Amino acid sequence: MTLVELLVVVAVIAALAGLLLPAVQTARESARRIFCANNLKNMGCALHGHLLSRRRFPVGCTEWRQPGKAGPERCLAWSGRILPWMEQAPLADRIDFDRPFDDAANAAAAAVPLAVFRCPSADRPDPLVAGLGRTDYGGVTGERITSPNNPEKGALIHDRGFAEREITDGLSHTLLVGECAVGVWADGQWINGRNLFDQAYAVNWPTWEDELRSRHPGGGQALFGDGAVRLVGETVDVRVLAAACTRSGGETAAAVP
Repeated sequence: MTLVELLVVVAVIAALAGLLLPAVQTARESARRIFCANNLKNMGCALHGHLLSRRRFPVGCTEWRQPGKAGPERCLAWSGRILPWMEQAPLADRIDFDRPFDDAANAAAAAVPLAVFRCPSADRPDPLVAGLGRTDYGGVTGERITSPNNPEKGALIHDRGFAEREITDGLSHTLLVGECAVGVWADGQWINGRNLFDQAYAVNWPTWEDELRSRHPGGGQALFGDGAVRLVGETVDVRVLAAACTRSGGETAAAVP
């Protein structure tokens, strides 16, 4: 083989590798997206398990507490409440729900990392956040796109759980949980009741606030009240997104595709 022929072979191999690499990366991201969607579907099944057992969805946060402050408030999350319906009943039994999420009695259980709460595309390599199990998903308390979120308009809010009949927009039109998987998100712990957010911008909008944001190209994945999981696109009309974040807004906007 001459030097020219060798160079041609090397060039062909390099060209093929250049064509193959994007396809491999796309396949990997597709697999990650499916894994993430399965996480949300498992959460949906658990939320409905709670609904069937308790006749209402769980409280989003029990006794909210201001970040960085100690206090008697429990600040317990919806995601900890649904553990018994995620085949994590032994872990749930180790949690004292009468004490705060960061109480010493709950430290060992809260430090357990659970894969179901972690998106493989998230830019957080550590399965723990400040020593507690990480979550890349947050409950939706409402929206601030069209008006202030006071009182809270969503289905997973502070200190109140909702029966199905109270979600008058319909479960298929109401967003319960969304990805919040970009940045540090110091409150991103599955036992911490601050893993909630209200939507104020378009999906994946660059902001320091907790929002529906992900590392999936083109949008963020979300769980709706009927158990459906959809990739909510970055180009979705913010009025449509706002309508999906409310439980009984009576909006006439089209449903999120």
